[in-house]
Amino acid sequence: MKLMFASDIHGSLPATERVLELFAQSDARWLVILGDVLNHGPRNALPEGYKPAQVADRLNDQASRIIAVRGNCDSEVDQMLLKFPITAPWQQVLLPERRLFLTHGHLFGTDNEPSLAAGDVLIYGHTHIPVAEKRGEIFHFNPGSVSIPKGGFAASYGMLEEDVLRVITLNDQRVIAQVTINP
Repeated sequence: MKLMFASDIHGSLPATERVLELFAQSDARWLVILGDVLNHGPRNALPEGYKPAQVADRLNDQASRIIAVRGNCDSEVDQMLLKFPITAPWQQVLLPERRLFLTHGHLFGTDNEPSLAAGDVLIYGHTHIPVAEKRGEIFHFNPGSVSIPKGGFAASYGMLEEDVLRVITLNDQRVIAQVTINP
């Protein structure tokens, strides 16, 4: 199963357009959105092309192919604009050999891991900093932010294909981090 991950859109229409363009080209089964979909948040500057209502419209076109979790900047008001659920604090995707635990990162994350089995994958956003590594017996994956990257990184998204998790830059498609999650 091929999955695409996007996090921390924060209402940026150009970032959303690029994500949807790449999703259409990717042949990924699902677009997993790891929270902070529409609102920029009080600690962030407005992202380029901040148009949350238009972002909602564009994402709603793919509603049946989106799995999402709630970020710390998402609210019930945001949910009113979206045709796919965003209010769950976490989701799980079960693969034959492991579990993908999907969360934004403000409730569960590197400092507060959920109970996971060896080989499971904690997938989160929130920090806007890409991560693809094994920590102890658990894999950690953060695709970074598509709209407000931090830590000197470029805007990025993630892909899971054939047991490899990759963080890829949004504009020039460079792989900047990856980890293999073979059983």
